[in-house]
Amino acid sequence: MGEQNNGKVYLTRERLTELEQELRDLKINGRAEMAQKIAEARGYGDLSENAEYDAAKEAQQHLELRIAKLEETLARTQIIDSADLPNDKVYILSFVKLKDLKTNEVIEYRLVSPEEADFDKNKISVSSPFGKGLMGKEKGDTVEIKVPAGTLKYKILEIRR
Repeated sequence: MGEQNNGKVYLTRERLTELEQELRDLKINGRAEMAQKIAEARGYGDLSENAEYDAAKEAQQHLELRIAKLEETLARTQIIDSADLPNDKVYILSFVKLKDLKTNEVIEYRLVSPEEADFDKNKISVSSPFGKGLMGKEKGDTVEIKVPAGTLKYKILEIRR
């Protein structure tokens, strides 16, 4: 579910809470809903030719796999707090304001662990090509980041926690 960091998964307290809530919900509500779907599908008759039953059993396997992955992730979690990290360079949990030197567009990203990455929320993984290109850089630096579509050039305008 994530990159190997001595077996640890680094999460913010907020993300840990979200994962714990998801796990609770899957164990309580998800399993109950799945049991109901399987029971309904059994009612359709012969299980050897029952597509609904097969689909419900496959969905149950996916649910149990997600539960197992969440449990494994939570067992290896170490909380990181941005207050513990320096503010002079780009590190995990940094908010980085960038200016695209080609389009002059200004955008802000937060660098997070792979488990927290969410491009729609401007949360970029530190292990992505983009995240790796920013790590350790300082305010005022110009960075060139190689991505599948080519090379992007940015100027770092601001770094904050």
